[in-house]
Amino acid sequence: PTPATSAIAPRTSTRTYPATRDQVRVIRAELRALLTCCPAADDIILCASELATNAVIHSHSARPGGTITVHADIRPGIHVRIEVRDDGGPWAEPTRDADRPHGLDIVRAIASQMGITEMPTGRAVWAQLDWTAT
Repeated sequence: PTPATSAIAPRTSTRTYPATRDQVRVIRAELRALLTCCPAADDIILCASELATNAVIHSHSARPGGTITVHADIRPGIHVRIEVRDDGGPWAEPTRDADRPHGLDIVRAIASQMGITEMPTGRAVWAQLDWTAT
């Protein structure tokens, strides 16, 4: 038999938000609506929240009028890839502390893949998670 998730068409969503802390809640709610059938929705939303929070707090997007763009590539039964694009800025990897993990440490622990892409207009930080919960 074909798994039920294979009957759900792949979809993408791209939306730009003001780079303010209150928008992280909006991002989580909108992703929750897109991931209603996904068994790993909670993990995906956690990763997206961490990526968006980092962009809002630590990138040049935090400047007045700054924005972040969240792109979701949803492949039911396979994976979900979340990408957060910001306005860039200096990048300093925080010192690792096993007793107090940072947001990207959490994303690395949950995601099957993760990466950071520098672009001429900023940076994209992405995480890919398997469709099924880990």
